[in-house]
Amino acid sequence: MKKIILIGAGGNAAEVREYIRFHNRVKPEEQIEVLGYLDVDDVNYKRYQYEEPYLGTAEDHEIILDAAYMFCFGNLAYKKQLATSYKAKGAVFFTFIHPTALIASTAKIGEGVLISHNASVGPFAEVGDFNIINSRATIAHDTKLGAFNFISPQVALSGNTTLGNGNMMGVNSATIPGITIGNGNTIGAGSVITKNIENGQLVVGVPGKSIKELSNVFTAE
Repeated sequence: MKKIILIGAGGNAAEVREYIRFHNRVKPEEQIEVLGYLDVDDVNYKRYQYEEPYLGTAEDHEIILDAAYMFCFGNLAYKKQLATSYKAKGAVFFTFIHPTALIASTAKIGEGVLISHNASVGPFAEVGDFNIINSRATIAHDTKLGAFNFISPQVALSGNTTLGNGNMMGVNSATIPGITIGNGNTIGAGSVITKNIENGQLVVGVPGKSIKELSNVFTAE
């Protein structure tokens, strides 16, 4: 049995908890036990009425070496900070792929990745560490994702898309084939990316256009 601790106790964690229940029902030979939740306080923990215990804050937590950790929130810069700190202390991170996801045999999936229900990752695609791929998202053939990206529900990354690090792809956003998106960008919901994007841009519309420059830890990479 795999033992895991969820970092975050908000809505994303509540969805992940349901994914794990489904996984345990359909794959009884690969049971996952949730030991508890870390969050900045217990407000969200109480709201979502989890069965497992609240374990305190992520910053004060002492690493449990016989458990694996899984991020369940969308603050990408904070996630990178915690991942660096936890790995230095010997933590290992769990990659969870929902049983209904379609993953090509030639795809490569990194550490600490969450792939949600009915998502797909195509042939020779590469998904780097600590990416969240939400429900019904499509990562098409030969597409490459760096680390710490948040792929919202129903995003469609067309074939041969290259996505850097720390990007937030809004619900129903999409790329045409062959697009390159750099680091630290936010792509608005429903936007269609038809031209390459460099770093640190807020992009909205059809076709997508930059309306604001952003500054975060990923733009310096």
